[in-house]
Amino acid sequence: MKRVEGKVALVTGGASGIGLSAAALMAKEGAKVIIADFNIEGAKEAAENIKKQGGEAAAVFLDASKEESIKAAVDFTVEQYGTITVLFNNVGLTNLHKDLDVVNMDLEEWDRLMNVNTKSVLLGSRFAIPHMIKAGGGSIINTASMAAFAGDALRSAYGASKAAVVNLTRYIAAQYGKDGIRCNGVAPGLILTPAAKNNMPEAVLDIFAKYNALPYHGEADDIGYTVLFLASDESKFITGQTIQVEGGHYISNPTMPDFNQFAEQSRSK
Repeated sequence: MKRVEGKVALVTGGASGIGLSAAALMAKEGAKVIIADFNIEGAKEAAENIKKQGGEAAAVFLDASKEESIKAAVDFTVEQYGTITVLFNNVGLTNLHKDLDVVNMDLEEWDRLMNVNTKSVLLGSRFAIPHMIKAGGGSIINTASMAAFAGDALRSAYGASKAAVVNLTRYIAAQYGKDGIRCNGVAPGLILTPAAKNNMPEAVLDIFAKYNALPYHGEADDIGYTVLFLASDESKFITGQTIQVEGGHYISNPTMPDFNQFAEQSRSK
């Protein structure tokens, strides 16, 4: 089944993790894919792997902190395949050493994350939308985060930047829906990308598992398949939404795991 056959997709941050999953799945389902990444060698390797699997893909360098680089990636997509009908704004940065609580955070880090995590979504959309209008419509998908929906001890700038992405998604959807352009977001919880596996201690993963409703962590394909759905015409009546893909981590009363543990201890006495 070719769920996105005939579509042309630009995936930012597509060389690894969630972006790579989305790019590979869309290519498998018939889309022509441009993989844009700061890691250009990784992007080229990803594109070659897609082509070996019978898909169509190309790579382009992207520095999501620079307006001209974002425009160049959109222009490359149109030059390569004649149009752009799917944009997956997936680039995002975080820094646990500088993005602290509100009193102690590095203000330069605040500016950097707002620029890359939020402004890059604005700019990617700005440059892609005129081409989508010419094509008769399109789908923009933005990577938000569950950090947009809950407070935390650290990563104040990251959470604020992703909350801005959630609302910017609504604005784009409202402003360009009559042009046949849909805009939706996906908000991952903890996803076991290579970066997460390599940097998160087992004890931290166990903490997340304790509060998940499901008995396992998410994988990159869990987000990739959500992006594929939002890129496809299967979601043609969905716009302005941010789908939370987080294993039920945030759905229950936060005291529930501790209460369950208390109840088990009481029964064992």
